[in-house]
Amino acid sequence: MEAVIILVFVFGYLAITLEHNIKIDKLIPALVMMAISWALISLGIDSFSQWFDSAKHGLVDGYTALDHESKMHLMEETLLHHLGKTAEILVFLLGAMTIVEIIDYFDGFSTIKSFIRTKKKSKILWIFCILAFVLSAIIDNLTATIVLISILQKIVKDRNVRIWYAGLIIIAANAGGAFSPIGDVTTTMLWIGNKVSTGHLFGYLFLPSLICMIVPATIASFLPAFRGELEIEAAEEKSKSRFSGTMLYLGLGAIVFVPIFKVVTHLPPYVGMMLSLGVVAIFAEIYSSSKFSMTELDGEESDAHAHHSPVHHSLSKIELPSILFFLGILMAVAALESLGTLFGFASTLKESVPMIGTEMAGTQVSDLVVLLLGIGSAVIDNVPLVAASLGMFTEALDDQLWHFIAYSAGTGGSMLIIGSAAGVVAMGMEKIDFFWYLKKISWLALSGFLAGALVFLFTRTLF
Repeated sequence: MEAVIILVFVFGYLAITLEHNIKIDKLIPALVMMAISWALISLGIDSFSQWFDSAKHGLVDGYTALDHESKMHLMEETLLHHLGKTAEILVFLLGAMTIVEIIDYFDGFSTIKSFIRTKKKSKILWIFCILAFVLSAIIDNLTATIVLISILQKIVKDRNVRIWYAGLIIIAANAGGAFSPIGDVTTTMLWIGNKVSTGHLFGYLFLPSLICMIVPATIASFLPAFRGELEIEAAEEKSKSRFSGTMLYLGLGAIVFVPIFKVVTHLPPYVGMMLSLGVVAIFAEIYSSSKFSMTELDGEESDAHAHHSPVHHSLSKIELPSILFFLGILMAVAALESLGTLFGFASTLKESVPMIGTEMAGTQVSDLVVLLLGIGSAVIDNVPLVAASLGMFTEALDDQLWHFIAYSAGTGGSMLIIGSAAGVVAMGMEKIDFFWYLKKISWLALSGFLAGALVFLFTRTLF
């Protein structure tokens, strides 16, 4: 039965990877393989020889001696445990996405256009790379990419020039998301999973991530594509909310507040995110001059409020397919973890892969394994890779392994345009060809990835 479950996962994983070829949204195979995996576990609960206790990070003693009812009860408890951990991530992401949509409702991101006051291509490149690096650490790399490419489309009319900028924005956004607990889904997973803390994550990864952005941007500055000056397209000025700047800084500040709230209260991050969302929503409702009564939620008044309320409008813009995909893939990986499959695979890796850097702070997992994980994230979605690593390795909070995984999975995806959420959305927005990116941008991303990795190997000795 375990072999069948592994096959279900492999075929589901292939369907996710080949999403663009088979024309089926990746959330569908994710949800299907999650449901089938747990159904097979329930049906074959008596045939398994071991069970992994995620709460205690070890195999359950005497599992085979348990009766059927005890095993079913253990499975239900495990399923509930994983659902709770997954829900923490999903609720956190829902809150962050809603705040970003509220900012956009007030046209807050238009404020960023005021930073661009030059026509020199190389200077504009650095402006966008720095903005992508900083914004992605605050509002996540996917959203930062969408915002900056949207701005780029308003000021640069030549698409052949824009796609070069878009390529470097992808690299910078992924680099910026790696050192922040709220900058990338995979980093958020490690943070919520109590594998990394905010302070150590920043300390370990800020410099490697910065180098990962600076090296490609520096090389690109000397390429023909970024020589000379741009023909800036004068964007039509549209009336915008007088609160756009206020909501931008309020929203970004509210998201940055979340890690501080966690450190002070020791509560899960989603609690702080809900508080931040509530505060931002209060100001959004006041500024929009909309009237709302919690007791009047039906009829025309409800419809009218849903139309005018920035909170309702923002919630309707949330990308639910991504949320459902995360639910499916995380719970599917949890199925393999519960059977002890990932635990056994990790043990095999530790024994068979040549150890590199074992003298560095007692490294137990080869650096080569983590680098390969980073390269693999360019081909395969990094979310399931990191989800698998959470079940494979049992290193303690802030072990250097988790920080290296955060860096590799977060920045490695830049090497292919389909390797990260930022790349996929840029591909859609600008119709960037896969092979054009492979030829023009991938080598720049690889240079940044390797340079940052070398810097990490040095910075980890300082802690």
